[in-house]
Formats: sequence, structure tokens, C-alpha cells
Amino acid sequence: MFLLFKKKSRHWQRYLPGMLLTIMAFSTIGGESENLHEQIERGAHDYLLEAIGDNHGEDNVVVEISPIDDRIIIPVCPTGFNYHADTESLSQAYISVRVSCNNNEWYVFTNGRVTRTRTVVVTAGMISPGTVLSQENLMLADIDIKRLRHTAYSDLDQLVGARMKHRVRQGQPIQANMLCFVCKGDRITISARTSGMLIKTAGIAQQDGVVGESIRVTNVSSRKSVIAQVANTNEVVVSL
Repeated sequence: MFLLFKKKSRHWQRYLPGMLLTIMAFSTIGGESENLHEQIERGAHDYLLEAIGDNHGEDNVVVEISPIDDRIIIPVCPTGFNYHADTESLSQAYISVRVSCNNNEWYVFTNGRVTRTRTVVVTAGMISPGTVLSQENLMLADIDIKRLRHTAYSDLDQLVGARMKHRVRQGQPIQANMLCFVCKGDRITISARTSGMLIKTAGIAQQDGVVGESIRVTNVSSRKSVIAQVANTNEVVVSL
């Protein structure tokens, strides 16, 4: 929806279902009016892209501005149009932008549709439970962040050697809850550093875990259980 306002000036009013459209009596050549429509749409696009980009780090942001109704006549603004959106709305999918001109009391609202994606690792084909991930069955793709509800990965090399816990279809983002770098029952190396010495021993994982996650493992020699942090697909580290 687009709303156009002009205070303290002569105007005509046309009533449309659900809204009041005020069309101002500016003497504007058709070509100029069309260019001003495009100018405002482009300005609103650039404004939102810059405003949202500051708030969303490495996310990819795509902005689509709804075309302004051709029946709305845009006045020439020598000082340049001003654009404004509420800060709280910048995280939403649809954002209303107020466009105004300092030379007069004219303003119009236009809408922007915002899609936020993130470049993450996805499956390159159907993957069965227990499949070891490799460069061949993974690829990068831009995914809507609404689909990413768990930790996702942006580096293919990070996932090589991990195993899938569930069946996953092609194009599915790889997320932490779908896999294990160390899986329950795996024979792994337990590493610990003390007094400048590095001690290593064999262990068996008692839980699934991803890199950086702490899991319970059993020392094969002592049969004692310890909590260790997953370092990679073959090793966990105990803090002493």
C-alpha cells in the first residue's frame, strides 16, 4: 500500500477501497514523473540495504521495493529525497519507508520486502544415516536464515569426516543437530596437558558430539569416565 500526503495546499482526493489517495496538482511532465518514481524506488532500496547491512553482519541481504502507483505524481525535490524507517522494523521481512522532501510538506510511504540469506554448507545429494561427509557430497548455497534454527557451517573443510545421524535430502543445510564428529561408541584419542607434558590415551565415546562440545568418554586403560571436549573426528581434550 502507498499513501501520499500534502498539507496546506490545494489538492483533489480520490477514494479507493480501504485507503484515501491524495493526488497533488503538480505540473509535471509524464517522463519526469516516471523518472522520479524510479528515483524514489532506487533511493529506498539503497537506504534499506545500507541500514540493514549494518545490523546483520555476514548475512546476505536482498531488498525488493514495491513499485509506486503510477497515478501518484511525485514533486521535484531539488534538495534530494529523505528516507526513514523505524529502527525496530529493520529486522522484519516487510519494512515501510517514509520518503519526504525538505522543500515542502510532501511525503509518501513505500514498502520494501527484505530477504536475508546466509552462505552455508548444504548437501549435494541425498545422504543416508552414517554417511561420512566429504567434499563430494557437500556444497555451498545461500539459504534463508529462517531455515537455520541450529548452528550452521560456512566452511566445507570443517565438516569433512563428520557423520550424518539422519537421512537428509539434497540441498538441506548441514546443522549441528544432524551430525556427530565423534559418535557414541567411537574409539578416539583422549589428550591432556599437564606440567608442560602432553598425555594421550585411548578412549571410547559415550555420547555423540560436534567440535567444541563436551561429551563423556571412557578411558580404556582405567575404565574411568571423564568429560572431554571434541577437538576433531579422532580426538577429545581433557582440561586439567
